[in-house]
Amino acid sequence: MKASKVWEILKKFKELCKLRGWKTAESEDWVETGNEYHSFLWAKSIHPSSFRSIVTNRKCVVREGLSYRVVEASYIAWLFSETPPEGLVNLFIENPDFSKKVALYDLSPVIKGENACLKLNYTDSPVFREFERFLENEFGVKFEEYAFLKHDLEDTLAEIT
Repeated sequence: MKASKVWEILKKFKELCKLRGWKTAESEDWVETGNEYHSFLWAKSIHPSSFRSIVTNRKCVVREGLSYRVVEASYIAWLFSETPPEGLVNLFIENPDFSKKVALYDLSPVIKGENACLKLNYTDSPVFREFERFLENEFGVKFEEYAFLKHDLEDTLAEIT
């Protein structure tokens, strides 16, 4: 049930993206705007080392006819059907470069029928901003920052700028 809810959300969102003139794929979860790929990865959970590897490599598979090519994802949004482990969130915060290109969404409350979603999105991705508006408009979602972590992230970002 959880995976089907996330799939339903992404399917509806990609339909909206097509109406905006953005390119999407039926069987892959990415949106192309200009020359940038915005990849959506959904998971129940992931080990922090796997998360680091995927985020660092930023690969995205694009189908072209019967073949595939690998492109670099400009942005990655992680959609979690369960609250991400604290170690993963800490890894995100401890690596300021991640916050420029990666967003985290805890969709577990939405999947349970609630209207809240915890997020960490400090990217400038127009697709992710549109995704958030979509969740607000279609599902009545109210976003909450990871409040206990936001101060730490802002301090970390201030140190590198």
